[in-house]
Amino acid sequence: MYERLLVPLDGSALSEAALPFARQIASRAGSEITLVYVSRYAGDPQGHMHELYLQRLSDITSSKIESHEGKPQQKAVTKTAVLSGNPAEQIVEYAEKTDVGLIIMTTHGYSGLRRWALGSVADKIVRATTRPVLLIRSRNASAGIRATGPMRRVVLPLDGSTVAEAVIPYIEEMASKLNLELVLLQVLPRGYVSATAYDYVLYTEQQMKADRAHAEGYLHKVENQFFKPKGILTRAEVRFGNAAEEIIKLAGEVSADLVAISAHGRSGVTRWVFGSVADRVLHEGDTPLLLVRSPGARVEQEGAYSPRK
Repeated sequence: MYERLLVPLDGSALSEAALPFARQIASRAGSEITLVYVSRYAGDPQGHMHELYLQRLSDITSSKIESHEGKPQQKAVTKTAVLSGNPAEQIVEYAEKTDVGLIIMTTHGYSGLRRWALGSVADKIVRATTRPVLLIRSRNASAGIRATGPMRRVVLPLDGSTVAEAVIPYIEEMASKLNLELVLLQVLPRGYVSATAYDYVLYTEQQMKADRAHAEGYLHKVENQFFKPKGILTRAEVRFGNAAEEIIKLAGEVSADLVAISAHGRSGVTRWVFGSVADRVLHEGDTPLLLVRSPGARVEQEGAYSPRK
């Protein structure tokens, strides 16, 4: 699943902040890392400089992986590719052609007029690709190829649908390889909008207690089905309120290194499984975000382990 990682770079220090995340995954999963630079046009006179830039980072990346505590499962392999054309289109096409398992990139990489704006490129890539994307917020980046602590804890929001559950295999493998702790979260509404009066009606205390029990049962089933048999450390959280706000709040409270969430495959990322939740978590939160597309899933479907079945 993570055999091949793709890291798009634009020559800026901010874009290079994705490299520590790629190195950590590669060092534990034995992944091959490809560093990609996209020139705006063919025959770029700076093409050789782009190649030298990527090769320098490739050499640094390989040496850091090979010196990582605990040997990788296979010899570190890094590749480079200089492409030309529209950055988002070229990256998406290259990822499909080479069967990339994960695209890792920062959400902003503005640094000079000749460099492409990695923020808008990342947005276009997320909307177009069928590949999982790990997005690192630029506010978490610092100059150069920064050292970063290992990822240790992941918040995994689930809502009981097959769409949301599409992320499970990806985070299951990542957690197994990287020895991550998972915090499973389900956020429940406190009420509903009345169809007749258009008022927001709060659920009774009894209803909220029943909903909490359903949600806890669902999360425990997911734990027992997917994670505990693999020895993955998990815990479950059920909260009431606004989904995006609670995800961001919990990620801060538990010092999460990653939030993993799934999006509806047919609608693109303008329609998330939680409505605009993933978009809000990306733009308002501080935590890196793993986005997984759910191909062919219907938002209204319940998951295989929904507590309401």
